Amino acid sequence: MPARPQDAAAFHALHEDFLILPNAWDAASARVTQEAGAAAIATSSAAVAWAHGYADGHHFPVASLLAAVEEIVRSVSVPVSTDAEGGYDDDVDKVAENVRALMGVGAVGINIEDGKAPHELHLRKIEAVREAAVRAGIDLFINARTDVVLKQLAPAEQAVAETLRRAAAIKSAGASGLFVPGIVAPADIAAVAEGAGLPLNVMARPGLPDADALKALGVKRLSAATAVFNAAMAGVREATADFLATGSSESLWSRRGAPPDYNKLFGG
Repeated sequence: MPARPQDAAAFHALHEDFLILPNAWDAASARVTQEAGAAAIATSSAAVAWAHGYADGHHFPVASLLAAVEEIVRSVSVPVSTDAEGGYDDDVDKVAENVRALMGVGAVGINIEDGKAPHELHLRKIEAVREAAVRAGIDLFINARTDVVLKQLAPAEQAVAETLRRAAAIKSAGASGLFVPGIVAPADIAAVAEGAGLPLNVMARPGLPDADALKALGVKRLSAATAVFNAAMAGVREATADFLATGSSESLWSRRGAPPDYNKLFGG
């Protein structure tokens, strides 16, 4: 199902208060996330790639990404945003084409990152994506990620200033939000939230203030990134190792918790 304007509007509205996004990686994880109370679904590019046997970092085929997003959109009734890494190309026209395809399968938001690529290339990608979204009639939520902090693209004492410098240009290029993974110090978060002029998204990691504190600091969005995927895979490893070691049906069965009726969830 192609992206719908009303879903894009609903996703934008969620950023007016404080949005927590526990990132999903396939239809099942997305639907379980919705059933747990999530108001929207966001994918993690790394988790999606790993779940399909690929490394993160532009290795996952775009066709496979489109299929995964389409399955997620079909399985949930809340807005869906897709982590598009760096657009899966450095040709801005190709990036716009990839994002048009993502909107074509229902995504109403994307993340697009700079990584270690030139800042100016990031800006051109954002501009091209915004133009593609306007032409499609979708107010796509473009969550522009800058890795100034995460990948130490500036000395620590200059990281906030460099993040804000990039944020101003990112806003002018047409972004809807600013994603700054790696930032944890309350003073730094407050400075970026106040100065960016865009809803600030931070990433869950040790040392980050809790949700109430983040909200007070001006943050609008908290993403789990790969944390939920890693928690799920830890459960798989532990259950499998225990079953292999003991062969205990009782122990294995006890790990099931109270699973939903998956056939009912998926229309069976």
